[in-house]
Amino acid sequence: MKKLLKALSKVGFDSFLLMIGAMILLAYFFPMPGMIKEPVSLEEIANVGVSLIFLFYGLRLSVEKLKAGLVNWKMHIIVQLTTFLFFPLLVLAFRPLFMNTEYELLWLGVFFLAALPSTVSSSVVMVSIAKGNIPAAIFNSSISSLIGVVVTPLWVGLFIASVTGDFDVTQIFIKLILQVLLPVIIGICLNSRFGALAEKYKKQLKQFDQAIILTIIYTSFCKSFSEHIFEGFTAFELAALAVAMMTLFLVVFFCVGLLSTLFGFSVKDRITVLFCGSKKSLVHGTVMSKVLFPHSTITGIILLPLMLYHALQLTAASIIAQKMARRNEE
Repeated sequence: MKKLLKALSKVGFDSFLLMIGAMILLAYFFPMPGMIKEPVSLEEIANVGVSLIFLFYGLRLSVEKLKAGLVNWKMHIIVQLTTFLFFPLLVLAFRPLFMNTEYELLWLGVFFLAALPSTVSSSVVMVSIAKGNIPAAIFNSSISSLIGVVVTPLWVGLFIASVTGDFDVTQIFIKLILQVLLPVIIGICLNSRFGALAEKYKKQLKQFDQAIILTIIYTSFCKSFSEHIFEGFTAFELAALAVAMMTLFLVVFFCVGLLSTLFGFSVKDRITVLFCGSKKSLVHGTVMSKVLFPHSTITGIILLPLMLYHALQLTAASIIAQKMARRNEE
């Protein structure tokens, strides 16, 4: 088993991805625990966990480091515009093909993925492997997460009502402020006192994040399976979705690389733009789904493109990063 996990980790897969698959299987065969409301539901535990995730995230954000990272502003603008403008517009261009069809929910899931911020940990890891600008990667990933708290709901809110018929702007933004934005702000304010402690126990905090994500995935798929949401999709259609997600990653990766070349970025900065601009955060996507799609049976479908993209981006990015590292050593 250890040899298998080691081999999988070389191409981007890890035990967390395997656990995601296990949660989906568990939800399929044993959905009832995820549906129980008394005395305390897993959904309520996940809601509290979402707030704690963002509180701990704020604790680890240093205002001084963010200010210092503003120096290379051209690179940061390219990464953020790619993440929050180019990505959503690219997916939005395909909306006419899926409107009023049985695949419209899947399109919404892909659009939700496109509107998400960049992932933090894996982007930094890939930039490190490929020998890019690590401080710039940390800054971009951090600032992307903050921007996403506001921008992601604004983008997705444009289409939730038309696709699902359920989007209360006032309720969503109140929940967003209380459950996401406020914990981040409190965490940032407490960074000077508890930031070092949060860094010391970052491994344990990561495990907590993953536990909450797995809980959200389990409860979301329990609802979806209980309502037979996936019965209309064949194995071929799911495989086609996976191919589409890989194509999306490669298209964005190529376009971001072209942009960074046109702007004359150094090799290290180009590597940073490539990986930060093409990655999407499973953490933010999963917890945001709790805010944007509360008590919804469609959350499983909404998260499906993101989970596929997450697995495929790790695999592709890991292979590309290792090739870049070997090329830069020559």
